[in-house]
Order: sequence, then C-alpha cells, then structure tokens
Amino acid sequence: MNNYKFWFVVGSQFLYGPEALAEVEKNGRAIVEGLNNSNNLPFEIIYKTTIKTSTETKEIVSVANSDKNCAGIITFCHTFSPSKMWINGLNLLQKPWLHFHTQFNREIPNEEIDMDYMNLHQSAHGDREHGFIGMRMGIPRKVVFGYWQDEKPQNEIGKWMRAAIGYSFSKNLKVMRFGDNMRDVAVTEGDKIEAQIKLGWEVNTWPVGTLVEYMNAVSETEIDLKLQEYEEKYEIATDDNETVRYQAREEIAIQKILDEEDCKAFSNTFQDLYGMKQLPGLASQNLMAQGYGYGGEGDWKVSAMTAIMKAMTSDLDGGTSFMEDYNYDFTKGLILGSHMLEICPSIAADKPKIEVHELGIGDREPPARLKFEGKAGPAIVASLIDMGGRLRLIVQDIECVKPPQSMPNLPVARVMWQPQPSFTEGTECWIIAGGAHHTVLSYDCDAEMMRDWARMVDIEFVHINKDSTAVELEHDLQLSDLVWNLRC
Repeated sequence: MNNYKFWFVVGSQFLYGPEALAEVEKNGRAIVEGLNNSNNLPFEIIYKTTIKTSTETKEIVSVANSDKNCAGIITFCHTFSPSKMWINGLNLLQKPWLHFHTQFNREIPNEEIDMDYMNLHQSAHGDREHGFIGMRMGIPRKVVFGYWQDEKPQNEIGKWMRAAIGYSFSKNLKVMRFGDNMRDVAVTEGDKIEAQIKLGWEVNTWPVGTLVEYMNAVSETEIDLKLQEYEEKYEIATDDNETVRYQAREEIAIQKILDEEDCKAFSNTFQDLYGMKQLPGLASQNLMAQGYGYGGEGDWKVSAMTAIMKAMTSDLDGGTSFMEDYNYDFTKGLILGSHMLEICPSIAADKPKIEVHELGIGDREPPARLKFEGKAGPAIVASLIDMGGRLRLIVQDIECVKPPQSMPNLPVARVMWQPQPSFTEGTECWIIAGGAHHTVLSYDCDAEMMRDWARMVDIEFVHINKDSTAVELEHDLQLSDLVWNLRC
C-alpha cells in the first residue's frame, strides 16, 4: 500500500503568458506541499504537470493509466482551462478521479486585485468549465470544494484516497472458495462474471480435499511457531492444546494456498468439511486479523468486501470484520451481531480469549475460537447484494454499544449495536433495501468512503442514516430501479 501515490494535475492554457504559467506551477506545487504536510492524508500527492493543450491531457492520462503506483488523479483548474482540451484525455482515463475545487488565495485582496490577478486566480471560472465537461461526459468523479489549507476538504480527499485504494485492490482481487455455497441460501449466490466485469474480482473454487492435503503437510515446527503467535496475541483459556494446534494447522494450510494463488479472500461452509476434523474458527479469525477477507457459508461477496474494506483502512486501528445479524433485543432496541465462529479480533474491546466449545452445527469436533465483546462506538455495516443484472451496495450507520448482558453461555465473539435512524425504522429500511444477513462491520470505513468506492466501480449505492425513513427509502429505491434498469 505504501507504494501508491496520487497525481495532482493543474489546468491552465497559454493565453496568460509564461509568467502566469510559472506562477500557476509554483502555486500548484505549494498546494501539494501543504496537503502532504497536513497529516490528514493517508497517501502522498505528487505534483505532475500543468495541462495547457489536449495533447498534454492525453499524454498525462496515458502515463497515469500505465503506472501501477498511480492510484488516482486530482485535478484543479487554477486558471480558465477550456474543457474541450480535456475530452480526449478523460475518455482514456482508467484511474479514479477527484476534482478539487479550491483557490490558491483564501481571500480577495482589496488593493492587489486587478486584471492580472483576476486572470491568474480564476478557479471559480476554470473549475466550473472543468465541472461541466465531467458531467457532460458522464465520468464518475468525486468533487471536493474548500480551501486547500482547511481540515474539512483535506479529510474529504483522504477518504476518497482510501476508496481509490479499495478500487485498485478490488481490480486485482482473487477470492478462493473452498467448496460451494451453503445449500438453499439465496443471498450468498451471485453472478461471478458480472462481479469480475464490474469489480475486477476473480472468484474460483478449490477442492476441500486440496486444503486437507496442505494441512497434512504442515510440520509440527510450523504449528509450534503459530502457537507462540497465539500466546502473544491472545489469552489461552483452554487446556485442550490439541484442538488449538489443529486450528493452527488449518490456518497455516489456508494461508499457504491463499498466498501461492495470490488470493486475498476466501470462503468456506460447514456443509463441506470432507476430511477435516473441525470447522476453521480461530484459523479464520486470525487470518482476518492479518487482512485476509472471509465469508461464511460460501459467501464470496462478503469475503471480498471484507478484504477490500480492510485494505482501505490498513493503517487504522478501529477494526473491520465479517459480521452476521443474529438476534434482537426489543426492550433495548439492539441488534446482536455474531457468527458461529468467525468474527475478526480487530474489533475486540479487550484481549480475546481462545476457548473450545461445542459448535452444534457441521457435525465435527468442537473447534477452538476467539471469544470477545466488540468495541463501543460509531461504525457501519455494509452489504453487497446481487439484484439480477446489477450490484447494490447497502451501507447503514450504526452505534455499537457495550452489551447490557454478559451472556456467559454464548461461546462466540459478538457485538451489539443500535441501527440508524432507530431500531424499528432502521431495521425496516434494511429489509426494504434487501440487505443481507451477512455484512462487513467497520469502525474505520464510513458511508462517504463507501459511496466514493461505489461510484468508482459504477454500482448502485444505498445509505441508511439518521435521516432515513422507510417510506422515503422505498420511493427512492423505486426510482433507482428505473434508472439502473435503463442503464443495464
């Protein structure tokens, strides 16, 4: 991730003479330096050039497309930049685009302003021309307006950068499926061809038997090293050492196959464990903690989204995990989220414990798993669903809370939250939108970041927030269906 850079491209023209162009470049470099020194951007911006002709536009876009370290371009029209000169270049653009509408000077000076000043500092003019051509060409782009030294636009750019990283990660993502989906479950199904066309994901299946072969090849020395890692990261709250060692064997084998095939996400199902003694619990949890995506019951979509959202926020410590809605508390208006085993310890409030308990499903030996409570604080849950011909990303704002009960006999990791705008309205909105029971819960990503990502990959986005109502959402979804059906 550290290799990614963002290119800053300024728009101008030859009309104002060489002295003005020199000042444009000087100011452009100052803006880039100020943004980089703000400590509000997760990645570096590089000043590349000032565009003055259509040929230069095509050249810079072509170079950006071919540079694997360029994660996106940021444009700013310091002066008036005639928009027709951008058409052929923007038609070639394959990287995320942010249009930063700012101005070099914060204020209009009283005595200094004259026609030379006006001609030089006219982004209020040039960026409107630039904005028109972006809309006229229908190219997905993020527009950020504000003074470049202010924190608010800097934070908006930072979020867009994270979405752009998610876009680049998505375009190169490979997902490994051990076996197929859980039988008769609808939401875990999906069009893998459409997913690769729109999102770049390569989703393929590996036999469980191949995983078992890798497990059998794991050495005792490798397992010993993995147990040392567990002891450093977690509290060992079981005397069943052999069960924990078996989970270590599973984790080592899964990671070897993933890395050999360059896969960053995987799924499995308790209905296909042929040759395995345990469903991977601790194994899957610790792999997620390292940044791999996971999806239960063969849900490759949520597996991929978990990996992408982790990649977008890999330098943050709030946490992101595969999640599932499990139970309601109608008296307190809370949702209990958990899964059979596989919740990522990155969202734990305290040091997780390794415990061994019966699973009650899958017809295998009791597996070791991490048990913990989730953190309190604002978060989102995100669900990617296949609408038949198009993909819809649903994001809901939530407030995670400290569970009001201890639930001593529930032997799994869990988190509780209040959905926005309220328990009743928020749950109705989620059902109306078609949100799945499998989600990605993240304390690091937010709705703006996910909206930016959805815009980049050109899929439908639905946001359930404090202002949502079931009636208005249903109406909005009907209009959205008309628009997207026409597009598809």
